[in-house]
Amino acid sequence: MLRRAVSVLVWVAWLVVAALWTPLVAVVYALTAWWDERRRYASLVFRRGANLLVVVNPFWRVRIEGDLPDRASEPFVAVCNHESLADVLIVGTLPFEMKWLSKAEIARLPFIGWMMKMAGDVTVRRGDRRSRGASYDELVAWLRRGSSVMMFPEGTRSRTGEMLPFRSGAFRLAIETGRPVQPLAVSGTRDAIRADSLVFGRARVTLRILPQVPTEGLGPEDVDDLSDRVRAILEAARSAPPRDQLRG
Repeated sequence: MLRRAVSVLVWVAWLVVAALWTPLVAVVYALTAWWDERRRYASLVFRRGANLLVVVNPFWRVRIEGDLPDRASEPFVAVCNHESLADVLIVGTLPFEMKWLSKAEIARLPFIGWMMKMAGDVTVRRGDRRSRGASYDELVAWLRRGSSVMMFPEGTRSRTGEMLPFRSGAFRLAIETGRPVQPLAVSGTRDAIRADSLVFGRARVTLRILPQVPTEGLGPEDVDDLSDRVRAILEAARSAPPRDQLRG
């Protein structure tokens, strides 16, 4: 009963943060969008809000392991396994700017959806081939402008704890644009927000930033092999024991 009550308070706090953060992102967007073609500043401010949402949740403790990409490094295609809605918030706390591929339904949400649009995130409608093609072209355009992109290759969160099969889009995108793949492995979020409940669970989450996988010299025939390699890397990383350093 207590957990339900505290969960309600957390959801209210999240709504308040989102409502207050949206005007801030809007101001940054209005001041920078006319010259910042990457929408870098609006995106960075938007992602800072994810830190607040994680901080105000007393049920979660988050470890960040690994080295952040060099700010001067080339854009990359980030991929992460997907266990829970919490993955989006926790990966969003990382201090580098990425354009996210998200479901169109999320972009229709008040506040969050508005900020996503201002930040330049890309949406896709499930089962719509034309939408998939348009979103793919948008991601290519962002990479060529110098922005990194973020995708969940499973397409949806796993409900069993086992990783779902990977879709090829992220790896085809990386090979076509010549960008490296940045694997991110998350573990411990499955009980943070269960798919069938709004009650938060206690979660000790580890997010690992893994070494990038280069794509130089690869062609369309290598998409499946690259996908398998990255999937194996993520599978091993999410099963490894965490280090001692705790953040959150």
